[in-house]
Amino acid sequence: MNLLFVGSEVAPYAKTGGLADVMQALPAALSRMGHHVRVILPYYRCVKDYGPRTESLDVTVDVPIRDRLVQGSYHRTTIPGSDVELILVEQDDYFDRMGLYGEGGKDYYDNCERFVFFCRAAVEAIRLLDLKTDILHCNDWQTGLIPAYLKTEYAKAIGYQDVATVFTVHNLAFQGVFWHYDMPLTGLDWKYFSWDYLEFHGQISLLKAGLVFADQLTTVSPRYADEIQGPELGCGMDSTLRYRSSRLHGIVNGIDNDVWNPATDRETATNYDLSNWRQGKAACKAALQKEFDLYAVPNVPLVGQVGRLTEQKGWRLILPAMEALLEEGDLQFAILGTGEREIEAELHDLQNRYRGRVSFRREFSESLAHQIEAGVDLFMMPSVFEPCGLAQLQSLRYGTVPVVRRTGGLADTITDVAPDTLAEGKANGYSFDGLSVDSFVTAMQRALEAYRNRPDEWSRVVQNGMRQDWSWEKSAARYEEVYREAVDVQREWRQSLF
Repeated sequence: MNLLFVGSEVAPYAKTGGLADVMQALPAALSRMGHHVRVILPYYRCVKDYGPRTESLDVTVDVPIRDRLVQGSYHRTTIPGSDVELILVEQDDYFDRMGLYGEGGKDYYDNCERFVFFCRAAVEAIRLLDLKTDILHCNDWQTGLIPAYLKTEYAKAIGYQDVATVFTVHNLAFQGVFWHYDMPLTGLDWKYFSWDYLEFHGQISLLKAGLVFADQLTTVSPRYADEIQGPELGCGMDSTLRYRSSRLHGIVNGIDNDVWNPATDRETATNYDLSNWRQGKAACKAALQKEFDLYAVPNVPLVGQVGRLTEQKGWRLILPAMEALLEEGDLQFAILGTGEREIEAELHDLQNRYRGRVSFRREFSESLAHQIEAGVDLFMMPSVFEPCGLAQLQSLRYGTVPVVRRTGGLADTITDVAPDTLAEGKANGYSFDGLSVDSFVTAMQRALEAYRNRPDEWSRVVQNGMRQDWSWEKSAARYEEVYREAVDVQREWRQSLF
C-alpha cells in the first residue's frame, strides 16, 4: 500500500514526547514489510539545526488563511536508519521558531493558524507532488483537520477519490482547543461548528475533527481505547468516542529494537544480553552511579525514572514515596527529566538532603536515558493515566523491572508478579491499582523485597521481560489490518455520494 503519515514530530529531528518516536519507528517498520511509506513534517528551526541533507522540490503551495493566501514550499530528505522519505513543509513565519508549540511554558498564540496551514499544505502535497496515496495516517490534534478536509472540500476532488484516512490519538488530553472565532481560519463552513462536528464547549477542537471525520481511529493501547470511552479519562470526548467505538482500535506501540538493544547499545558502559545480563547490568550500574554522583555500592537497589515531570506521570505519588522508602532502607534514585517547577524544586530538595542516594538531572538526554535503562534495577511509572508508555517497554528490553500503576498501556504490557504468573513465565513487573501513596509504596516494597531477598524470583522476572518481543513489527501488522478496514469504509462512503 501507499502510506502517507502526517505528524507534528518525528525523531530525531523534532521531539517533545513519544509521538516523535512512533513517527520514526512505525513508518520504518511498515516500509520493511513492503509498503511504500512517506512522512510529512513541518520544517521547524530545530530540523534545520539538526542539519539533514535536504532537497528542495521546487514546488510552492498557496494556502487560504482568512482573506489572504499564505505561501509555503516543500523539501525532501529521509528519516535516519530507514529509506522512508520525509517531506518537509517550509513556512518560516510559522515554523522558524525556538519551540514546536510554544516557548517559556506558553503556547504560541497562533497555533491554530499554524496547524491549519500545515494540514492544508499536507493535503495539497498529494496533488502538487503527485503522491499516490491509499492511506493518509494522521496523528494527534495538529493533523485533525485533514480527515475533515478529505470529507468536505476534497470529497469530489480529482486525485483524492481513493484516499482513506486513519487518525491516531496518542494522548487525548491534548485536544487542540481554540476559541470559536478561529473557525474561519479552517476554511470549513460554519455548519461544522456544531456539537456533532468541531464544536467543543463553545470552542473548536481540531482533535475532535479527526475523531469525527476519519475513516478509522486508533489509539496506543487496547486498555486506553476502553478508558477514553468513559467520563474519567474521556476528557470530554467520551460520547464522541463511544459513538465511533466500532471504528476505534487500541494498538500497543512498539520500540525500535535496533535503537533499544543492550547487546549493541553504544551509549552504555558495556553491552549484554540474556546470557550475561547480571554482569552487564552490574557494570552499567557502576558507571551510572559514577555519572550521577551516587555512592558506588553494587548491591544497593537503584531506581530510575526518565520523562516529563508532570502530575500525569504520577509525581504526586513518587515524591512522598521516595522519601518514605529512603527513610525505610538503603536504596538510590537516578532521575532524568524536566517539567513542572514545583516538582523540580522538590527533587532538588531531596537531592540536597540525600546526597549520594538521590541524583536529579534537570535535562533531557537520549544518551543518559539509555544509561539509566541499562544501569538501574527498577523503573517507576505510577502514572495517573498512560495511553501506552514506551519507558516500561525499554526497561523490559534492558532487564530493568518496571513498577507501574495498572492503567492504559501499562496494564496491557506489565504482568504483575504472582505465583501463577511466575509459574506461567508471564510475570515481568510489579503493578498496583488506585492513586494512593500507600498503594505505590507497597508495590515498590514488594519489588525491593524480591530484589534483596529472593534472587531466584528476581532473575525470573528480569528474564521474562528480556525475552518478550515488543518490536514494532507486531504492532505494524495490526495497523495493516486497520488500513484495509479504512479502505473499505472510505469506499462505502464514496459510493454513498453518487
